[in-house]
Amino acid sequence: MEPTLHQIWPKVVQRLHRTSFLHRRGHSGCAAEHVTDPASTSSRHIHKPGLLVSRLYQPANLRDVGADTRLQGEMTCKSQRLMQQAGLIHPSNPGCYYYLPATVRSMEKLVRIIDQEMQGIGGQKLDMPSLCSADLWKTSERWDLMGKELLRLKDRHGADYCLAPTHEEAVTTLVAHQTTLSYRQLPLLLYQITRKFRDEPKPKFGLLRGREFYMKDMYSFDSSEEAAFETYESVCAAYARLFTRLGLRCVQVQADTGNIGGKLSHEFQLPADIGEDRLLVCGSCSFSANVETLASDRTECPQCKTGTLVESKGIEVGHTFYLGKKYSDVFNATFSNAQNKPCVAEMGCYGLGVTRILAAAIEVMSTEDAIRWPGLIAPYQVCVLPPKKGSKVNEASILAEELVHTLGETLPRLRGEVVLDDRTQMTIGKRLKDASRLGYPYVVVVGQAAVEETPRYEVICQQTGETMFLSKDGLLDLLGRVETV
Repeated sequence: MEPTLHQIWPKVVQRLHRTSFLHRRGHSGCAAEHVTDPASTSSRHIHKPGLLVSRLYQPANLRDVGADTRLQGEMTCKSQRLMQQAGLIHPSNPGCYYYLPATVRSMEKLVRIIDQEMQGIGGQKLDMPSLCSADLWKTSERWDLMGKELLRLKDRHGADYCLAPTHEEAVTTLVAHQTTLSYRQLPLLLYQITRKFRDEPKPKFGLLRGREFYMKDMYSFDSSEEAAFETYESVCAAYARLFTRLGLRCVQVQADTGNIGGKLSHEFQLPADIGEDRLLVCGSCSFSANVETLASDRTECPQCKTGTLVESKGIEVGHTFYLGKKYSDVFNATFSNAQNKPCVAEMGCYGLGVTRILAAAIEVMSTEDAIRWPGLIAPYQVCVLPPKKGSKVNEASILAEELVHTLGETLPRLRGEVVLDDRTQMTIGKRLKDASRLGYPYVVVVGQAAVEETPRYEVICQQTGETMFLSKDGLLDLLGRVETV
């Protein structure tokens, strides 16, 4: 018969009182010798547990991609299927997803790289409200222009608001409120990385086209058109460096300015068959453009006049705009020039789809059955596999645990980047398949070869598919060259 609450509660209170009393006496110096700190007991060795696969939050049932077709939508692209099968994302409602811990780790790494590149050209990070007044959008005349794509709502007072898909109005208003801005403070580059909202009519392709997503948006303010073009070029160069660091082939193409507006626009496209954008690329020079900026049947390159334009598809992962005075004029964003006279600032805006980059990278780098990440943003760099419980080389399990500890201590960059697949009730083969599906760049199998007279570790480099047998020193040398952020 189970005890009732009124039987249990007095004992709990008594135990809490006794614990509290001992704690107070210990701090007062009285009877302190009777209070033992387990951490200081020499007879007990307490090791901080490492990262264990069994403790990572990736419930197997969340990997069932057919559980709810209403939420899943059509599984029409590789990245969506792989990310759901790996338990990296889980649908919430159409176009919205839970990002599970491994995905958040990857995204945080990508954000760090973006921060490095944006701050490297003078960008300053801020955070603007997602809930924006309709008055701002009506002032810029985009409240009606955006149409149904804008997620609109009313507060309890009947005032109109939107969940911002972009922040040109908000940031220009912010700068306009600074009446002391001097030409000496320009260029001013303000950026944020935050959630954005867009009422997509038919969300699809997982994180490639959703209703709620993460984006980096930067806004520049310059003293002249010439200076604004220099800023524009510096941001485009930073984008190119970013994709190079990620190991992604990205094409910068001329694009339409759309409902953002302005005088000049470029998209950054990852070539992919699943891409929704049609691109025209010259085979003889650097010219490339979105087909919407040219006649779709044009074959002659408008730049070199001799090359032939070839059509391909791409996933848009970045977009840059030279805005001129489109918004600064409307909101009166001015600065004081050298003669202390007010002048309207020249503007640019620059976006990167953070969650879209994650999905697009998986789309173009992965196999049909296994995720492959850009090395810098893989959730974890190394997965160590001990043998199955009860096997003849069970002592290798101890070696595997020691190896995880050694990697963290010897290679500081790998601290927090090495996981131990402690699910030893499963065969190494099954865990290898899981590790391949999740895309750890390096998988280290600690098996029979590790307990021989000349120990060797089986190392699988998942990006290249290469398998090596290395000594401990060789393994440390290989993993010591791994780049992290």
